[in-house]
Order: sequence, then structure tokens, then C-alpha cells
Amino acid sequence: MSNVETLLAAARTRAPGQPYAGAVTPQEAWDLLQSAARVRLVDVRTEAERAWVGKVTIPAQQHCAVQWSLWPEGVPNPDFLQQLQAVAQKDEVLLFLCRSGVRSRHAARVATENGYAHAFDILEGFEGDKDADGHRKTVGGWCKAGLPWLGA
Repeated sequence: MSNVETLLAAARTRAPGQPYAGAVTPQEAWDLLQSAARVRLVDVRTEAERAWVGKVTIPAQQHCAVQWSLWPEGVPNPDFLQQLQAVAQKDEVLLFLCRSGVRSRHAARVATENGYAHAFDILEGFEGDKDADGHRKTVGGWCKAGLPWLGA
């Protein structure tokens, strides 16, 4: 079994009963991106979050941004599925990323319901949960894991 197959098999065990393929840790997401060209990270945060908080720095061919909700309205993006279809193929492994892992689960579910068989949630998200002082990037997430990102 290849490294990619091993990582995806473990991810599938983390979301039993969920309507998407599974869930990966930030480090596993990075390992998958490093191991296979047909793996894409789909950042579902708002454009404002990416501009003001930071963004992942991975090769452009493995990264796409499709907002789950719109800023500043905070309403669902009515064009989410159409925008996803414009940037991702249904046979690719898609790793959905948001701030803390909530919107990414919804995005993975909708993708799966629309024929993306390999839609995975990235646990903890970009910034992770808040710590005791109310700060992010210290408890979990892409940034805390020391993975490549560029701050605002």
C-alpha cells in the first residue's frame, strides 16, 4: 500500500457515518499534497480571511479557493458548487480547509453529494480552536503544525 493509500485509509476511519470520504490532520494533508499531484487543497474561507489572516503556500496547481460563505454578509455562497466545478475534477482527492474545521465539513459533504467521491475535511482548519486567552494558531490547525503559510 502506498503512502497516499495508507493516509487516505486512516482518514476514512475518522469520519464514520459522515456524508464525505473522511478527515485528515493538517500534517496528513501536507503529506498527501507532497505525495500526489492529483490531491488538491480547497480553501473555503472568505477572501477577507485569506487576505487578512493568512493563506497556505503550496503549488498553485494543488490549491484553489472557493468561498463557502460570503463576506461581509456571512451568507452561504450560492455559487459554491459551480465555482468548485470550475476548479476541481471529480476524480481528484479534495482536502477542504476553513478556519477551524466547521465550514470545511459542510463543503466536503456538498462536494460528496455532487459526485466528488474523494472529498476530505482537514481537521482543526487553518487556525485551529481558540486557546484559554481566546487566541487562535496556538491549539491546533495548519499554522500551529508549522506547515507553509504566509501571514497578512
